Amino acid sequence: MHRRLIAPGALATASLMLAIPASAAGFSPGAPGIGDPYYPAYGNGGYDVSHYDLRLKYQPQTDELEGTATLLARTTQDLSRFDLDFLLDVSEVRINGSKASFTTSGEHELEITPKSPLAKGTSVTVVVRYRGVPSSKQAYGFTSWHRTPDGGVGANEPEAAWWWFPSNDHPLDKATYDVSVQVPDGSQAISNGTLQSTSSRLGWTRWNWRSDKPQATYLATLAVGKFDITTGTTDGGIPVVNAYSKDLGANYGAARASVERTGEIADWLSEYFGPYPFDALGGYVPNTTTGYALETQTRPFYSPRQFANGSNTSVVVHELAHQWYGDLVSVRGWKDIWVNEGFARYAQWLWSEHEGEGTAQELADYVYASHPADDAFWTVKPGDPGPENQFDIAVYDRGALALQALRNEIGDEAFFAVLKGWPQKFAYGNASVDDFQRYAEEVSGRPLAALFDTWLFQPSKPGAPAARGASIAKAGEAAGASVQPKSWKKIAATNDVHAD
Repeated sequence: MHRRLIAPGALATASLMLAIPASAAGFSPGAPGIGDPYYPAYGNGGYDVSHYDLRLKYQPQTDELEGTATLLARTTQDLSRFDLDFLLDVSEVRINGSKASFTTSGEHELEITPKSPLAKGTSVTVVVRYRGVPSSKQAYGFTSWHRTPDGGVGANEPEAAWWWFPSNDHPLDKATYDVSVQVPDGSQAISNGTLQSTSSRLGWTRWNWRSDKPQATYLATLAVGKFDITTGTTDGGIPVVNAYSKDLGANYGAARASVERTGEIADWLSEYFGPYPFDALGGYVPNTTTGYALETQTRPFYSPRQFANGSNTSVVVHELAHQWYGDLVSVRGWKDIWVNEGFARYAQWLWSEHEGEGTAQELADYVYASHPADDAFWTVKPGDPGPENQFDIAVYDRGALALQALRNEIGDEAFFAVLKGWPQKFAYGNASVDDFQRYAEEVSGRPLAALFDTWLFQPSKPGAPAARGASIAKAGEAAGASVQPKSWKKIAATNDVHAD
């Protein structure tokens, strides 16, 4: 998923280089970035968050959001000051019950100075009171809050949290969530996890959601509007909650015909990836003008445009595959995006096999043959594409092609053992492309450095000898000569998952 070609690093890099004096001897400010070279100002240093409690009130007519966020964290250094990533207007911050001073800096930094410095290893409770109109806020020239005719939606990658709650916004700092949202009667509030309860009073209804497994900040979502909500249970026993905006128009039927198959598809994916890792499941389709879909944990976001040409189970497969590859195991750094997107695209290839519309091998052959050597497609390195190409189509299609090359190299038994074992090895944590290579070598007993380098890190089309060596059968054919699998158009129709 995603859409943006600019990388908001230039201004941030300068801010990270500023020398900031410590407020006490031996104590120093936490870094205003977690250390990701793709996005230097994303996330923060000096602490780890374990839980977010968000108590919110949202008015759909005006897009006004007010809230109290309580963060439970632990310091990882002797800390004189620290940052949160946030854009709305803050009225008060308290640290362990005492008022703290605060200011803003850069494009999206909230700088907080506690009354007394915090020693390394200290448990910290941070309370932030705030309000604002999310759709009025931009950072780096864009917004991740989507205004809808009947409300608003927070969903984007690699950043969405800043527009509705203060956070340590990087996948390295995963946490559990309680999200309680008060909305006018007749509107619904959709978020991640399980719906704990609803209650109504004086014209307002409060929706209480809980995510009790670690979740990256970009995977947290909020949608308020007028929805048709369906519920059910998968064959595996997981409760399913789906929501569809009442004003999807002609796209309503196709959206519902697709997303209602969520439970079936999740059960099918568990055969390849292992048991479904969370206690809730579903999806939602708000009436947004965006084009992309997003793997928001337990409850993926789909734009209506995904269903403009009819039902689209392939995009549902893609976003549900991310529940294992992206959500259960998250990237260590944003350069590791292949371990999200290459695998979600490969799941679509496996679904094509399941539906009898073309094998993964046929799809790999087609991708290889349909891009000539001088196509810019091959200049993108899925193993480290750079922030400007993080969501390029090559990360998806060339990324899936690399997986088919791996499958042919190590054989089906080892390959599918890797697919199922990887999410368990790094469950609820983070991992990198290098971690995946080492794991594949461990399971298969084969050296794979050359294969990974050829298919993931060389900015050129693998030559015919390499393709033949990886059993890419159509390697010698001219561009376009390979027969297009029946599923190709359905898979290509999901390419808006990474475009506005």
